[in-house]
Amino acid sequence: MSNLTGNKDYSAKDIKVLEGLEPVRLRPGMYIGGSDEKAMHHLIAEILDNSVDEAVAGYATDIKIDLLPGNKIIIRDNGRGIPCDPHPKYPGKSALEVILTSLHSGGKFEGGAYKTSGGLHGVGISVVNALSSQMEVKVYKNGTIFEQKFSRGLCLGPVEEIGETRSKGTEVMFVPDTEIFGEKTRFRTQKIFKYVRSKAFLFKGLKITLNIDPTLITDDMGIEPTTTFHFPEGIKEFLQDSVKNKTIVSNMIFAGEAPLANDKGKVEWASLWIEPETYEKSGFTLSYCNTVPTVEGGTHEAGYRSAVLKSLKQFGEMINNKKAAQITADDIFGEAGVIISIFYKNPEFQGQTKEKFSSSDANKLTENAVRDYFDHFLIENKDQAITLLDFIVERSEERLKSRKAKETTRKSATKKIRLPGKLTDCSKKNSEDTELFLVEGDSAGGSAKQGRDRETQAILPLKGKILNVASASTDKIFANKEIQDMVEALGCGMGKDYDESKLRYERLVIMTDADVDGSHIATLLMTFFYKEMPQLIENGHLFLACPPLFKVHNKSKSFYCFTEEEKDQVIEKEFKGVKPMVNRFKGLGEMNPSQLKETTMDKKTRILLRVGLPDFVEEIEETKTLVEHLMGKEAKHRFKFIQENASFVEVDV
Repeated sequence: MSNLTGNKDYSAKDIKVLEGLEPVRLRPGMYIGGSDEKAMHHLIAEILDNSVDEAVAGYATDIKIDLLPGNKIIIRDNGRGIPCDPHPKYPGKSALEVILTSLHSGGKFEGGAYKTSGGLHGVGISVVNALSSQMEVKVYKNGTIFEQKFSRGLCLGPVEEIGETRSKGTEVMFVPDTEIFGEKTRFRTQKIFKYVRSKAFLFKGLKITLNIDPTLITDDMGIEPTTTFHFPEGIKEFLQDSVKNKTIVSNMIFAGEAPLANDKGKVEWASLWIEPETYEKSGFTLSYCNTVPTVEGGTHEAGYRSAVLKSLKQFGEMINNKKAAQITADDIFGEAGVIISIFYKNPEFQGQTKEKFSSSDANKLTENAVRDYFDHFLIENKDQAITLLDFIVERSEERLKSRKAKETTRKSATKKIRLPGKLTDCSKKNSEDTELFLVEGDSAGGSAKQGRDRETQAILPLKGKILNVASASTDKIFANKEIQDMVEALGCGMGKDYDESKLRYERLVIMTDADVDGSHIATLLMTFFYKEMPQLIENGHLFLACPPLFKVHNKSKSFYCFTEEEKDQVIEKEFKGVKPMVNRFKGLGEMNPSQLKETTMDKKTRILLRVGLPDFVEEIEETKTLVEHLMGKEAKHRFKFIQENASFVEVDV
């Protein structure tokens, strides 16, 4: 790891402060993606990423995590320890206090203390502090144990020296704030177990010990109170474990690692090819940058795909397989299981939660690093490589045959695209930056039509609840009028006939009322797209609109609020000593067009939630099972789920 390490003298001068912490509690969604169970689990990721960064930089080898009752988490590493000396810019404060109470502060902005890290925004531990009712940080450094306590972003006292030590590292204890996440939201033992295991897979040689209080484990989990994760072969073991019940083409796995040029870092990879079980694609790609999941891919994925495509085409030319020239990256990776992990200096991401890696030069750097290795791999395993190429060419032949059949169908069809009569389309000719809003009811549809951007936003009102496709026959699905309208409006087909290139809109936005019926309609719609157009979700096209629940206002100012908690905070902060008017929106139809535009449709002011699929293979399989159980014909599965989870859910009546 010598080419990745940074400055060993990690001290207060490495900590750069950009701005304060105040916005986090008011709008946690801007920093961790929401205030739900998924967002609460993201707090663990923020702290764990800091410890893993110490390992990636070459300063830590062991991480210990304790999961305790009452949503208490303790994470400790044996790295260098957060600096506790006075900060140069704030002489009255320690660097530890500055890091914990300032939004953009850390050792990852200047590039000296860390070369590759997952927590580059400098918001991680401070955001966790802001959203925790309790946080205690112990630093084991220079023979001394330092301790400082915090609550809801505020420091409860100065750094104290509480003892001597021969150890080094940082220990963080926190309890998520129920004012933010609710009284009934809790950490999920199995989810944390799988997440911690994936972190250990991604950095081979790292040892992570997870201690779970026995009261948090049930017999059906198959989890021990103490588990140590240590994987010498890293992501290769991860991939093999992920497909242990699948049939692998030629039983071959391409795995390795290579440095990136210009001392930018390194890339690790593992790939294999899966025999398809149905017409649905069985492949998957999981990618990471500095051990952080990049669920929307990025330039490292693009570079890897390009390297493998060029190598296979060249190999086909060498063995005189003329059909190899027609293969595409989609033919190769449609049935491939791929894990790519890049360790990259000063990476760029899209999105606060780093869902897409966007450093432009990583594309070519990754391609060049992988290409030579894959060329040699194919030549050294020639017989298996020929079998693999034949398998991929067969996928290509199926694609070309399907395209030819569609072209024949198009020739006999009318030239004009058939669109549903109640669709109010946008005027832009291509799909770039366009949106189709699926709106609940004609009333809300009328407001949306008046409040939309006519150039880029289209409106399709839906009448009531659509068909539950999880328990319906194919004939019923195709006969359903609401589904017909959606498929016609999107233009990309469904099931085996889905064609991404024909998708008429860049974003598809489900916009329903913020009540139980609205949530049910949104769930039915998401089930439809998951079952019949999963690529729409995988490729990041599906979103949920977030209409506000309240308008809080008086003669001089007004605010829209999305939760009861946010409403109460706004009243307390913005209307001190004054009783404001509070309007609750029971549905989108109650908003006038200007309100709907300002709060839910205007790209400058709205909030959209992207609908995504799980990050890990095990969770993908669990999702399939869960959808089949909860949305299928047998109501007993739904009833059991409600019974088991009712205590975790707050129902809005």
